[in-house]
Amino acid sequence: MTRTVLITGGTYGIGRAIAAKFAADHNVLRSYQKTKPSDDLEAQSNVLSYSCDLLQDGSAENLVARAMDHFGRIDVIVNNAGLVRSTPIESFNAEAHRQVFELNAIAPQALLTAALPHLSAGAAIVNISSMNADLPPRGAATYGASKAALNLWTKAMAKELGPQGIRVNAVAPGAINVPEAPRSDDLTQLFVKDTALGRPGTPEDIAKAVRFLASDEASFITGEILTVAGGYRL
Repeated sequence: MTRTVLITGGTYGIGRAIAAKFAADHNVLRSYQKTKPSDDLEAQSNVLSYSCDLLQDGSAENLVARAMDHFGRIDVIVNNAGLVRSTPIESFNAEAHRQVFELNAIAPQALLTAALPHLSAGAAIVNISSMNADLPPRGAATYGASKAALNLWTKAMAKELGPQGIRVNAVAPGAINVPEAPRSDDLTQLFVKDTALGRPGTPEDIAKAVRFLASDEASFITGEILTVAGGYRL
């Protein structure tokens, strides 16, 4: 039976690359918040896009219900939706800090709780973390802290769900050039200078790692944070 992958934030950048990587042989439900996707994946019968604000109560339950109604099963969850906001120390906006943590570190818990009754042995969860969990970004410390929390949650859920045969891992991207929001050439070169492989990453690089961790090839890997950064700051 065809496996089903649920991807949050799956219509843009890294999320879209992940969706495309799985769509070749999986059913894919991908969520988006505002802009309805218009890419070529929309023409595939095994790909469904669903508008969902993960900061709203009940959104996780609705997303899981949509997957079950349309595909009848959930085998992989990819928590890709995330929020980056400037949180300078010179000013404080409680709502901005709260939303960063809620989407990056709390929404995955809500989605797991909603999906857990439908997950069975062999299921996999892959969280999209960030190198900023270990390398704090100046001016956006709350973002880095939220990803550090996500890393710890990844390990905790691996420990809790291991007896059920459900694996939980994370991928921590380095500097990834997203076509929809490209960095300036100068900034890109600054990252490349500190990267062993001498190039920026691509969304496809992250999608390959996610696909591996979700596959049976990684059946004895759980609780790991896989850094995919081309040797950044070695």
